[in-house]
Amino acid sequence: MTQMPHVQPVARRLFDLTEPITLVNFFAEEPHEAMAALGFNNYWDGYFAGRAAPLGRVSAEVVHAAFYSFAEGEVARHIPQVWDTTTPEAAHAAREKGCVAALRRILGDLVDGPGLSRAADLLARAATSAPTEGRVMYAALRVLPMPQEPVARLWHAANTLREHRGDGHVVALMSEQIGGTEAHVLSALDMGIYPAESFGRIHHLPRARLAEVMNGLRARGLLDDAGHLTDAGRATKDRIESLTDALAEAPYGGLEPLEVDQLIALLEPVATRLRATGSR
Repeated sequence: MTQMPHVQPVARRLFDLTEPITLVNFFAEEPHEAMAALGFNNYWDGYFAGRAAPLGRVSAEVVHAAFYSFAEGEVARHIPQVWDTTTPEAAHAAREKGCVAALRRILGDLVDGPGLSRAADLLARAATSAPTEGRVMYAALRVLPMPQEPVARLWHAANTLREHRGDGHVVALMSEQIGGTEAHVLSALDMGIYPAESFGRIHHLPRARLAEVMNGLRARGLLDDAGHLTDAGRATKDRIESLTDALAEAPYGGLEPLEVDQLIALLEPVATRLRATGSR
């Protein structure tokens, strides 16, 4: 295979290709149904049980610290109460089962081809090759068994890499002194969502809290009076994304350059199919 030049950081290219795989966690019906079968009657109980499961029965404070982006008190509405309904082991298994079922439905004929199996193997190698120091969520997933079935293997590897990147993203946010709610404001504006307070991840927060966050960003010169990003705000967001990409490179160092090229080529039809459905 001829090596192709990478026009963007490898970690950014692979994030673009693997994120649609992991988004079935949140958008497809099968994972929601799998969590409901455990006894969860609302989305957020299932979300926190499924995502926090690899950490085990830790306190809300630990999950809040690891997830970083939730407002004060949001995690505590679900952790540790979800463990009165099920166990972390059962929650993770249900999440995996639902996501695999969703991927099989959406990907259809791509599932049984040799390309998906090879992509899953390469992605699994990448997902298990990076150091775990300083990466709580990544380390929690790394100690779980890597599934052997190709679709489950693909999902678990992609999910592990997503949390590896997320751990690094937290470092990048902290390096710029951007808190979790502030991060959502910057992301919303970067995506063209205006006003930022309407963004789905924060619109439900008390108006006084949102006003405090927006005023704080204005005082730092990151937002203008109208609530748009200033040049300084854009530069801050760009530095965060650049550092996130740099910190996410390590897993792909476990692959040869030609293997990275092959992985990209194999994941492109998978990502294309998933994007066409919105990972639903």
